[in-house]
Amino acid sequence: MTLLKIPKGGAVSTLSPTRVPASGPKSRRRQSAHRGHATAAWLLIAPALIGFLVFAVYPTVRGTYFSFTTYHILSPAEWTGLANFRQMIHDPVFWHSLRATLYFVVLSVTIGILVSLLTAVILHRLTRSTVIRGLVILPFLISGVVAAVIWSWMLDPQLGIVNVAIKAVTGQRVEFLGSSALAIPSVAMISVWKSMGYNAVLIFAGLQTIPGEIYEAARLDGASEIRMFRHITVPLLRPILAMVVILTVISSIQVFDIVQVATKGGPANASNVLQMYIYDTAFSQYNFGYASAMSLALFAMLTAITFIQLRVSRANESDTN
Repeated sequence: MTLLKIPKGGAVSTLSPTRVPASGPKSRRRQSAHRGHATAAWLLIAPALIGFLVFAVYPTVRGTYFSFTTYHILSPAEWTGLANFRQMIHDPVFWHSLRATLYFVVLSVTIGILVSLLTAVILHRLTRSTVIRGLVILPFLISGVVAAVIWSWMLDPQLGIVNVAIKAVTGQRVEFLGSSALAIPSVAMISVWKSMGYNAVLIFAGLQTIPGEIYEAARLDGASEIRMFRHITVPLLRPILAMVVILTVISSIQVFDIVQVATKGGPANASNVLQMYIYDTAFSQYNFGYASAMSLALFAMLTAITFIQLRVSRANESDTN
């Protein structure tokens, strides 16, 4: 609506009406409903928020404080500044554990991604049965402790079925978990077996988003299966593969349960990964200050590796170049 105003000079002008905020019963009811929705929302997220603050934020803050102290259970924490980090730099066991962890990460990530990608492609091309997909993901549903126990029995040098088969073929037995050279590769193999199905299902889901017309056009141009895999499948799967790689790297660096059950860090500390060393420092030597400092360093390394992977792999992009 426009209002006509005739000034003293006789000219006619139009003025836009000024909007006045509604203040009637409907507006008050609407504001009351919004306040009710906000209250309900806070009530719904309160359990998760409280759990996050109590079990994630508080331990992180307290652990960060302990990393700058000398703290044993029977004595109060004493502030020492950067002493724990200086000790870490000159600690040969820490660097040995870090090298063992990186060796485990390289093996489990490289072999795991290749096996998962191959499995997903086979599932996508040959069958889409939900039963087969359920069987593939079944090892992931088993806890790491159970998987380590099962494979420890199977790899046993005397009674393990794997060694029985190897001896039937070669006449010799192999010390998988008792050898310094094979301990980390054996534990990495167990980790790959356990996580392969989950990663394959994620990649399989990514394969289903690729239009079939692209492959049909490539076949008409005479492209082989290998060439289509290299120039179509892998580039279009870049976001999924980047996510799978990042998740696998994080879980591999944090490996503990499989190593604890299968080798306990042996033999001769050959599989003493960083998580094992942190656990032993905290709960065997009761040096919680130094263990907290190593945990903080591990957190910093995980954060840096994750950001580097995101930048290098261009996780938010997919292309066909």
